[in-house]
Amino acid sequence: MTFKILPGLADIADHYDAFILDLWGVVHNGHEPYAGAQDCMAKLRADGRQILLLSNAPRTGDHVIEFLKRMGVERSEYDHILTSGDMTRQVLKNREHPFLVGAGNKFYQIGSIRDKGLDDNLGYNRVENPADADFLLCTGLVDDERETPDTYRNVLDISLEKKLPMFCANPDLIVMRGPKTVYCAGSVAALYEEMGGPVDFFGKPYAEAYRQSMAALGVADSRKVLAVGDSMRTDIKGANTTNMDCVLVGGGIHADDWGLEPGQTPAVDQIEAVSAEHGFKPTYVVAHMTW
Repeated sequence: MTFKILPGLADIADHYDAFILDLWGVVHNGHEPYAGAQDCMAKLRADGRQILLLSNAPRTGDHVIEFLKRMGVERSEYDHILTSGDMTRQVLKNREHPFLVGAGNKFYQIGSIRDKGLDDNLGYNRVENPADADFLLCTGLVDDERETPDTYRNVLDISLEKKLPMFCANPDLIVMRGPKTVYCAGSVAALYEEMGGPVDFFGKPYAEAYRQSMAALGVADSRKVLAVGDSMRTDIKGANTTNMDCVLVGGGIHADDWGLEPGQTPAVDQIEAVSAEHGFKPTYVVAHMTW
């Protein structure tokens, strides 16, 4: 065992200058903040330390800020925010991506109307049929309470026939919404990729997300940043790839698989098993992000 199981972050916070926090599964469950999360955030920011919220939300940060406010998490409680939607918008704006060079400006979006801000005022045209599109923009499922990735197989068949490239604005496969697990954009993109379609992903675990995060924080040494997340596939993999210490929150996306009740910490053998499955380990493990 090379990781440490902790009751909270109090004993390790002073070792770092900044913190990169996931949102879903760490700060909130999709409906409300987790008990103790905001208190922990306040204490993490003591003595000038910074917090950046890094989310695979398929919408721009300004919309996530408003979502958090409605949930009771104020903008004053963190220093920076960066979303996979922000990164996708950057690519759409500069038009230098190979998928866009020499391409038209018509796109077909797979996702809900709540996924906002990605193409606003950039001169692109949303079309109603993938057969009329120049590229795909995948932000999720229209009705993620009922649909599965296979719901979109006909759309993907048409897109593949046209060899349409896809931008995936959320690499997550699933996310917890309250007690329920729902599919995310990454699951649709993974199916399209499996079918042979060209896909590019934005957000965690990809290196660009951490490069931009560290630039925003103004920290050059990744060992001075602690990443906190609930997903081995995105949060912990991204931190490992960036040579960054990380905390796995056991009460998030893996809790059902482990049969955990709220507040329970996963057992050592459970962490060892999931680490062996993914090929990397967290530095620390907690039940929830508390002080």
